[in-house]
Amino acid sequence: MATRESEKVTTRKAEATGKKKTAEKSGSKETRAMSAGIKKAYLKSGKVCKVTFRLPHVAATNAKSVCIVGDFNGWSIHANAMKKLRNGDYTITLELKPGREYQFRYLIDECRWENDWNADKYVKSPYGDSDNSVIVT
Repeated sequence: MATRESEKVTTRKAEATGKKKTAEKSGSKETRAMSAGIKKAYLKSGKVCKVTFRLPHVAATNAKSVCIVGDFNGWSIHANAMKKLRNGDYTITLELKPGREYQFRYLIDECRWENDWNADKYVKSPYGDSDNSVIVT
């Protein structure tokens, strides 16, 4: 029981600080970097980083649809529709190549753009009217 409690505290600390932690899962080992809105899981092979993006409901109040749009999908506005959760948040998990930076934004109801509040950084959009969110894998 003490081990489980210690594990929970370690997980909470990692989530709060955004630090990496190692998790055993069904015999495979994953390294996870966590933050409030984006979770990264580096598979043991090192060839894939599973990134879970989560847009909170307060950023997409009354939205009918949310898509994540970025470098990883050729900026296609329909390629990656996000799933709406019961609490109103939107989420999607994508497999990305590690060692790269990907620019992205959320498109809400095909008319309103939103950045990720927990992005690793932001860069000026090539259109000059806004910033893009950046995830570093």
